[in-house]
Amino acid sequence: MAMITHGTQSGLNQGWTYRDRITVAQAGVSVVAYYADRYRHSSREEWAQRLAAGQLYRNGQALQRDAVLAPGDHLEYHRPPWVEPSVPLDFDVIYEDADLLVIVKPAGLPVLPGGPFLTHTLLHQLRHRYPDETPYPVHRLGRGTSGLMLLARSPLARSVLSQQLRQDTATAEDPQAPHHIVKTYRALAEPGDLPNRFTLTTPIGPVDHPWLGQVYAASPDGRFALSHGQVIQRSPTANLVEVTIRTGRPHQIRIHLAAAGYPLLGDPLYGVGGHPKIRSVPDQRIPVPGDLGYWLQAHHLTLAHPRTQAPMAFTCPLPMPEPEAVVVRPLP
Repeated sequence: MAMITHGTQSGLNQGWTYRDRITVAQAGVSVVAYYADRYRHSSREEWAQRLAAGQLYRNGQALQRDAVLAPGDHLEYHRPPWVEPSVPLDFDVIYEDADLLVIVKPAGLPVLPGGPFLTHTLLHQLRHRYPDETPYPVHRLGRGTSGLMLLARSPLARSVLSQQLRQDTATAEDPQAPHHIVKTYRALAEPGDLPNRFTLTTPIGPVDHPWLGQVYAASPDGRFALSHGQVIQRSPTANLVEVTIRTGRPHQIRIHLAAAGYPLLGDPLYGVGGHPKIRSVPDQRIPVPGDLGYWLQAHHLTLAHPRTQAPMAFTCPLPMPEPEAVVVRPLP
């Protein structure tokens, strides 16, 4: 097992350019109104300040004033360099060949750029280690989730594994269909009388969120999702559960357990019912999916090698907490 170490980075990144293309339905409003409605993490006043600072472009030209958008307009927001939040950047490689890479991701490390994270991501660290042919994540883990991640190092592996994951989700309702890539997680859920073995099928889809516009949550209009689980250990403070997901919906385990009445212990976003918690206290930040506080580990992974078809199985070497000793981490 090899550890890839780049430490905890600090200082400014190099900024980023965010691009949008205006559709017919989006046209007819001003640039500032468009950004304020689509990207609600910033107020209309803040977008107006960015316009005045020369950070908003339309069709390659910096805008000097607010302007009404037309279909086909290409917008750019040139975000200046910023200091990213500190995150753990070390990860372990537990398997590597010409086709595959299996790593152990630490909790707190985002996989892809987004929000305040650009270089403090797993993808950026992989580019340091593999500058010529960066491994491609064939599935994702949430920022707060630790454990096993599967990455493709060859076009063959990327094609085969991605197709298998899509097939597993598409055929999840058929108990006779093969399960090509089996991902099993362990989590600490709130205590209670959750059955020893359980199956969860709450549909998952986008719902309104006042800061991000939309987040995934339990939704009757959502897509089918299937999780099979069992309780490993019970205590007065938490249930240690093991969950195998047959579908690959965003935040599936967090949403499913919350929808069943047993949210992950310390989850700042998903409460009972599987819906986002929207804080009403003035000046208190609204939770988002990347916030930390819960314990969820990608614990076990099985698959067939995409080239040789040899069976492969991996178990996360990270220790698991004892439910009796759980201390809920505060929201940073």
